[in-house]
Amino acid sequence: MTQSRTHTCGELRIGDIGEKVTLAGWMENLREVGANLGFAVLRDFYGTTQVVIETEDMMAAFRKINKESTVQVTGTVRERSSKNEKLPTGEIEVVPESVTVLGRCRYNELPFEINRSREADENTRLKYRYLDLRNPDMRQRVVLRSRVVAELRRRMSEKGFLEISTPILTASSPEGARDYLVPARKHPGKFYALPQAPQQFKQLLMTAGIDRYFQIAPCFRDEDARGDRTPGEFYQLDMEMAFASQDDVLEVLEDVLTPVMKEYGLYGDRVTGAPYPRIPFREAMSRYGSDKPDLRIDLTITDATEVLADCGFAPFAAGSRIKAIVISDFRESRKWIDKHIADVEVQSGAKACWFRMDENGEIVGGIAKFVQDRRDEVIRALGLQNDTLVVLASSEKEAQALKTAGFALKIFGQDLPGHFDKEQYAMCWIVDFPMYEIGEESGELEFCHNPFSMPTGGLATLEQAERGEIDPLTIMAQQYDLVINGYESASGAVRNHDPEIMVKAFELVRLTEEDVKAKFPAMYNAFCYGAPPHAGAAPGIDRLIMLLAGEDSIREIIPFPMNKNAADVMMGAPGVVTDRQLEELHIRVTAAEEAD
Repeated sequence: MTQSRTHTCGELRIGDIGEKVTLAGWMENLREVGANLGFAVLRDFYGTTQVVIETEDMMAAFRKINKESTVQVTGTVRERSSKNEKLPTGEIEVVPESVTVLGRCRYNELPFEINRSREADENTRLKYRYLDLRNPDMRQRVVLRSRVVAELRRRMSEKGFLEISTPILTASSPEGARDYLVPARKHPGKFYALPQAPQQFKQLLMTAGIDRYFQIAPCFRDEDARGDRTPGEFYQLDMEMAFASQDDVLEVLEDVLTPVMKEYGLYGDRVTGAPYPRIPFREAMSRYGSDKPDLRIDLTITDATEVLADCGFAPFAAGSRIKAIVISDFRESRKWIDKHIADVEVQSGAKACWFRMDENGEIVGGIAKFVQDRRDEVIRALGLQNDTLVVLASSEKEAQALKTAGFALKIFGQDLPGHFDKEQYAMCWIVDFPMYEIGEESGELEFCHNPFSMPTGGLATLEQAERGEIDPLTIMAQQYDLVINGYESASGAVRNHDPEIMVKAFELVRLTEEDVKAKFPAMYNAFCYGAPPHAGAAPGIDRLIMLLAGEDSIREIIPFPMNKNAADVMMGAPGVVTDRQLEELHIRVTAAEEAD
């Protein structure tokens, strides 16, 4: 044991009675019973130990110490008369001979109570994150993260993957999000970029002859925060395999992730077994209204266009696409329904409606009056039984109707225990993504998911689209996402390793061969020297651990996260730098925001 202690605060047991020990940790609490009797709780990384104070002098010494000061206590272990079965050390206590302050807390008041820090305002927690991390719950998140990462490394290494670090300072490239730029002092007017992902480097490693690569890779994207995504930086298990197919990658990740989920997740063996279900993108959208379906919910979307179109309800006029979620064994109130319909409309930005079939087989509530004339046809088409709720979404556009129905499926399903089996990890692969889509802002053809993916059918399919023989929107890509409990948890693809196919793929989105050479010079040139077929993926470490820990916010499992505004309130980043620093970097700030 180290010089400051003979034991940790979570180590002593009934077998240590009579032993003289030295403990070191933070004074969590002091409870005074009288002038010469009190109880102090000492806490370190490993647990807590009760210290019983029985002399006036020792009581006076402890009384001078503020809570959360670090102290060293030397004393004798004895059996507790009143045991605490909830604590590993609850059968013993330490009677102190001396107490020494190692690091004094100079504040009488703390920003929050350590053991209740998670109840505090988030910005306060992040400002004092070093105190927040003293909370045993938060400590366990740090431990979980460390153990999961170590286990992922071990399993990847056992499968023959080499851990290789790729550069942090690199060139800016169009990969879907905003880059973080770093000015280059020795190259005035030029900038490095922090990598959004090691995508190009890992493909270059395959071209270099590395057969299996992985790393726990930091990625940097200047994007907005949300519950399952932190702004600034995140980590992923980045991996790539040469001479590999989609099946090869999926099998490796299933072999690696399934036991990790079972060992470290909240729900033990309630993990989807390999091979995980594979759901084509278009099927996922038509059945769940999302390419991130939460398979813990047993509801699906039904097309009700034929049976409900032009029924007299204005949103169902001819030309509309109508989608229904049929919820059996439904007995909630009208108030409950209206609340959830309102939530759907807020989250989707579109209208939703409903009717139900009551216990007597009558169509009632919501838009029931528009359904009565078609009662029998509706019952047959939707398979209705007594006590069934039907939630409906419609739009002139199929995609919008499905999107709204997808929100309804999730919002209603997650609040209905009979349709939501929460305590499990439901895994699936979404496969066969479209290669292209029409951009919402540009109105023109754009890459849908990943520009480096191999199109299904290769060069011949792209040339057919170029000649107008097929719609480019029908071209599929060999791309795949891993979805866990409704969260995208990994993304990958079979890569486009042929420069001719790569150029043709970019030409369909109005980029020439010269554009490709300019934007991706290293990769284009490397592929011209003979690249092997290769494929890979990248599970998100932060999101995976969030799911394993049962958290709703990803910031709970990151030791030092930024807040929702991409600010580090503890370190004061981003911050102002000196004029001299700017001059060295050949930068002049023309406008600056007022400090918050």
